[in-house]
Amino acid sequence: MDITIHASFLPHDDADAALAFYRDTLGFEVRKDVGYGGMRWITVGPVDQPGTSIVLTPPAADPGVTDDERRTIAEMMAKGTYAGILLATRDLDGVFDRVQATGAEVVQEPTEQPYGVRDCAFRDPAGNMVRIQELD
Repeated sequence: MDITIHASFLPHDDADAALAFYRDTLGFEVRKDVGYGGMRWITVGPVDQPGTSIVLTPPAADPGVTDDERRTIAEMMAKGTYAGILLATRDLDGVFDRVQATGAEVVQEPTEQPYGVRDCAFRDPAGNMVRIQELD
């Protein structure tokens, strides 16, 4: 079987702030930027990985989501408990310093975890957890 991860979805509540974080802070390229009905979907990804993307989506854009569910999603995003992504780099300290210098919310400085990885964590402008793990 030949299956790859093509895209993951993260919500945003401010398209311009999300774009600034993923493009300007993390250095991802913008692959698509699509507006529809006052909403905006932005696809970004690492320059050297054209087959892997993150789609930054308006939260609860699905018409099947109820108003109560939309409120719950908004509350969870505000707390930073709704969504997250795990990225990886060979230069954790360098990436941490560059991201921290932009004023991004630091959740955890580079740390050796008891489960065998070294990582750090930030929140993006929508509150999503962005963990960055160091590659061996």
